[in-house]
Amino acid sequence: MIQLSLTITSGLLENRNVLEAETAVLGSVLLDNNVMDDIVTILEARDFATESHRLLWKGMVHLYQNGKPVDLVTVSEMLMKYKRLDDIGGMDYLTKLVNSVPSTSSAVYYAETIRSKAIKRRGAEIGERIQRISLEKEYESDEDYFAEIERLIESIRPQNRSGMKSLPEARDEYFRYLDAEDDLIMTGFKQFDEWMGGIGRGWLYILAGRPSVGKTAKMLQMAQGIAKQGAGEVLIWSQEMSRTQLITRMLSPMTSVNANVIRRKKLDQFTRKKIEKAYDELSKLPIHVEDASNVNIDEVRAVARQSKRKYGKLAAIIVDYLTIMNIPQGRGETRSQAVGRVTRKAKNIARELDCPFIMLAQLSREGANEKPKLHHLRDSGEIEQDADVVEFLWHDEKEQQEAGVPLTNGKLVTSIIAKGRDVGVAEFRYIFKHWIQKFEEYGG
Repeated sequence: MIQLSLTITSGLLENRNVLEAETAVLGSVLLDNNVMDDIVTILEARDFATESHRLLWKGMVHLYQNGKPVDLVTVSEMLMKYKRLDDIGGMDYLTKLVNSVPSTSSAVYYAETIRSKAIKRRGAEIGERIQRISLEKEYESDEDYFAEIERLIESIRPQNRSGMKSLPEARDEYFRYLDAEDDLIMTGFKQFDEWMGGIGRGWLYILAGRPSVGKTAKMLQMAQGIAKQGAGEVLIWSQEMSRTQLITRMLSPMTSVNANVIRRKKLDQFTRKKIEKAYDELSKLPIHVEDASNVNIDEVRAVARQSKRKYGKLAAIIVDYLTIMNIPQGRGETRSQAVGRVTRKAKNIARELDCPFIMLAQLSREGANEKPKLHHLRDSGEIEQDADVVEFLWHDEKEQQEAGVPLTNGKLVTSIIAKGRDVGVAEFRYIFKHWIQKFEEYGG
C-alpha cells in the first residue's frame, strides 16, 4: 500500500510539474512575442499534455507562421473568431497565463522540459499500442508486422529540428572536419575513384541505363570493390534475379567462365574446382544478398538497421532496382511523387546509417536513341533532386564502330556522371564483356 501511494504521489507531482512548465511557456509567449523565435522549433502541439494547451499552441503557431504578432490580443481574437475561446478556459485563463509568469528568461528551459516529458509519454503510449497490436492484429507477413512496429517507434521522435549555427559557433566543427581523414569508399573502378575520390557516406547514388547495358553487372562489380575496402557490410536487395543468379554473375568474371555455362551447369571437374575456389574467395567478402521481390523502403531500412547493430558498420546499401519496388501511391499522389518519397527516404537512410545508398533505375522510352540526360530518368521529377550522384551507362553502336572496337571484344559502354554533387560531371569508357559480366577500363 505504501509503495502504491508513493507511485500515485509521484505521478501527480510529475503531472503538476508538466502543467506548470506548459503554463510558463504559453504565458511567456503571450507576455513576449519574441519568445516564439526561441521555442517554435522545439515544441509540437502533441508535446502538450492537455487538449486546451495543444489547441492554444496550434493557434500561436498559426499566427507566427503567418507573420502576425502572438500576444494576448491576437490570440484571444483568433480564438473568438473560430469560437474556441471557451475551449481553452476563456479570457480569464489567458490572463491568468500572462500573470503567472514573472520572467520569460526560462522559456527555453521549460520548453525543453515539456518536449523531454512528451517523448517519454509517447514512448509509454507506443509500448501499449505495440502490445495491443501484437496480441490482437493479424498481418499478412512478419515483414508487415516489423514495418508497423518501426513506423510506431519512429513516430516517437520529435519532428521539429533546428541545427542553425553562426559561423563562429560552427568553427570547431569545421576544423574537426578538416583534420579528419576523408571516409570515402573506393569502388574498384580506377578512373572513377581517382576522379571522384570514392563514394561518400550518406550519399544517394543512382545508377541507371537502358536494358542490357550492364547495370546489374556494374553494380555487382562495385559491390565487390566496396566490400574489399574493409569499410563495413554490403547489403544487396535483388528484385529481378535470385540469389543464385547474382552469385553466378559475381563468380563468372572472377573465373572467366562464361556465365551461361555456369547457369546451365555444364562444368567439367577442372571448372567446378575453379568455381569452388572462387566462391571461397568471394565468401570472405562482407556481402549479403536478399532476393525478395516487391520490397518496400521500410523493409530495407529495418534490415539495414539490424545489420548495423549486428556488424557495427555498413559500407553500402544497394537496391536493384528502384521502380519495381513496392511503392504505394497516396490519394492524389502522382507516381513521380510516390517514387520521390522513396528516394527521400533512401537519402535519409544513407545519412542515418552513415553509408552510401546505391539504387539502380530505369530510363524512360523518351530519347531512347540519344545519350541519356537527367530528364530521361523514369519518374525523374524527384529522383534527380535527391541524388548526390547520377551515373548513366550508355552503349552506342556507331560510337563503337568509330572507336574501332569489334563487338567480339565486348560492348563499348560510356559511363556518364550526369550529376555529381560537389564534384561535377564526367565521362568514363569501359569494355563490357557481357559473357562473363565484367567491365574493364577502356583507355582508347
